[in-house]
Amino acid sequence: MIHIDETDPVGDVDPAFPYRDVSLKRGIDPKENYEVIEEIGRGKFGTVFKVREKATGFNLAAKFVPILKRGDRGAVSLEIEMMNRLQHPKIIQLYDAYEYNKMMCVVLELVEGGELFDRVLDENFIMTDKVCAIFVRQICEAMSYIHSKNIIHLDLKPENILCTTREGNRIKIIDFGLAREYDPEKKLQVLFGTPEFVAPEVVNFESISFATDMWSVGVIAYVLVSGLSPFAGETDVETMANVTIGKYDFLDEAFDTVSPDAIDFITKLLTKDKKVRMTAEDALKHKWVKKKPQYYPTKAKVDSQQFQFKPVRIDMTPSPDPQKENLKNSRDRWNECTSPYMFNSANRAITPVNEKTALLSSSKGNILLSSKYK
Repeated sequence: MIHIDETDPVGDVDPAFPYRDVSLKRGIDPKENYEVIEEIGRGKFGTVFKVREKATGFNLAAKFVPILKRGDRGAVSLEIEMMNRLQHPKIIQLYDAYEYNKMMCVVLELVEGGELFDRVLDENFIMTDKVCAIFVRQICEAMSYIHSKNIIHLDLKPENILCTTREGNRIKIIDFGLAREYDPEKKLQVLFGTPEFVAPEVVNFESISFATDMWSVGVIAYVLVSGLSPFAGETDVETMANVTIGKYDFLDEAFDTVSPDAIDFITKLLTKDKKVRMTAEDALKHKWVKKKPQYYPTKAKVDSQQFQFKPVRIDMTPSPDPQKENLKNSRDRWNECTSPYMFNSANRAITPVNEKTALLSSSKGNILLSSKYK
């Protein structure tokens, strides 16, 4: 059975707990309040466990981050500060936070639907142009909210977009470890990102803005509709060079079935001049992602037992899908490196972020460089 989920999500689903402002609890072992169930993720900078709160029985996710040096505490504290300001159904929610015995623990809403691109790669799932638009619209809705709070995500990429459930098509944005507050009166520059998804102004060490996130949305949209990565080179340095000059095209056969509206949407985001890129609000008004009116028949017109709004299922044997093969290759390449990169615009060098490069200081402004936690 092939699953084609072209139904628009109706309304928002609140998290399992009310929105809350979280203060860091120091000197308390989080294991006093939470039972560790199982490990669900591990990265270079921390480990994530599924946990259960003893007092309520809530299942949650707990990210444990070792505090090995001065910059670690500040990086996690900044992430907590950013997340406290972001209370929205399409953004993972903060539940609790601890510092204990050279370890910080951030307790988060548990999202068990898996990464968006894992859903796309399921052999029983077909990605149509409309499905892509539904996913991209939700990403834009989340970015519109984030930007309304004067925050830039700065690490928007496929692994940071999760599906809320195993079957539906609702998403949540995660990982605010690199997020920064934006003040248009101040020049904000950063030295980090992931080469295939980072905007040209980051690579060139120019001032960034909300448009920096929207470039990443354009890359994600390009990947979704084609399975290809627009700026991928043979090496990360070559990728960085492609990003710098904005070199990409729609010539591959994977675009033969992509709608002109989708091409137009991507083109209006993947433009080097950040001043003319679509904002999140502009993107939501674009014809490709703008929600279409849906017709819901009345009971008098149709028997509800015979007409139900469910994902379309087609009885047929899946045929080879070039889009998915492209995406599998792209994902394998992304999985080879799970950390962001630090860019050196002077010598065109990029370096994976590691423990030795966690805190940077620039004469043009202090840059706190936090890591990617898987």
